[in-house]
Amino acid sequence: MRKYKLPKGVHRVRRKLVSGVKYHFYAWRGGPKFWEDSLAFPNCAEFYQAYSEVTQPTRGGSYLVENLVDDFLSSAALPKAKRSQDDVKLWVNRFRDEFGPDSAAMFEERASRGELNVWRKKWKHSPKQHDMAGVHAVRVLNWAVEEGKLKEHHCHKLKKLYKPNRSEIVWTTDDLRAFKACAPNWVSRILVAGCETGLRVSDLVKVRLDQFEETPYGRRLLCKTNKRQQMAYIPVTAALAELIEETPRGQETLLVNKRGKPLTARWASNQITKWRREAKVLPWEDGREKTLADTRGTAATRLLNADLSLRQIATLMGWSIRYAAQVIESYARVSPDESDEVLARLDAESARLDAEKGRQGT
Repeated sequence: MRKYKLPKGVHRVRRKLVSGVKYHFYAWRGGPKFWEDSLAFPNCAEFYQAYSEVTQPTRGGSYLVENLVDDFLSSAALPKAKRSQDDVKLWVNRFRDEFGPDSAAMFEERASRGELNVWRKKWKHSPKQHDMAGVHAVRVLNWAVEEGKLKEHHCHKLKKLYKPNRSEIVWTTDDLRAFKACAPNWVSRILVAGCETGLRVSDLVKVRLDQFEETPYGRRLLCKTNKRQQMAYIPVTAALAELIEETPRGQETLLVNKRGKPLTARWASNQITKWRREAKVLPWEDGREKTLADTRGTAATRLLNADLSLRQIATLMGWSIRYAAQVIESYARVSPDESDEVLARLDAESARLDAEKGRQGT
């Protein structure tokens, strides 16, 4: 049988199936797939037509970034979770606002990397937003390459400014006191609940009163975490018990807004930020402001004082044991009114773990 040549650049992958051999054809290595066949060298008109369609110059001047964004938003590439979708749409639309009238083909040029970095500098005052702008722009561009809208782009591995390690940032007793003196009660309850449970914001706002159960030594909260889909068993501290007792009869969730309606994670976080500024809670030493997510360090300390082991705390928080110890030690350093007791418990727990490792090693 005569072997025909494949179009230049076409990447062919051979797969062995129960029914026989199947060949998959891609416009280029890493590019979109445009054909499947049992023949290694198909020569029918439909094969060349499919290749032509996937490599046609749709990336020319008539195919703009705004067209690219529209195609992306109408595709199956969006995440399933609503909040994740909202985040993606927010940044992708900002990307469209900046580059919409430009040809999508501009991102096949090396100089486009510099232009994208100039755009990201609009958020240089906020390292996390600066990085998110790049993350979502690259997300669109990666999708465009996979779908054959672009042959390539030059915006991979953009430099990031945000420091994800916030273990040393904690809410001190003085911070909590200042915040509660200024914020409305329904907002203060959010912060207290975060400090006492250590739950991520997305889980915190969904806590229901029927998730608390009696134990031989008190009460605990049963919660299936959204991120890891694992059950968390959180002991009810004195402060958390007070929140529960103060909750109006008939209210299903522990936390609500000022109208008595359930909270969203974004709204809860925004309210903590707003009232933290009103209360003039000082930022961390390097200028980073404290957020609702930073209550997890405070909660880790509370849980240690509630006689949970470092291993239990680490499992609950989704941390390593070393990281959990680091967070608790940092909290004790900036909370001198609690430091002696916290450090004594931490030292005792660390010594217990070291002894346990020693026994396992023998």
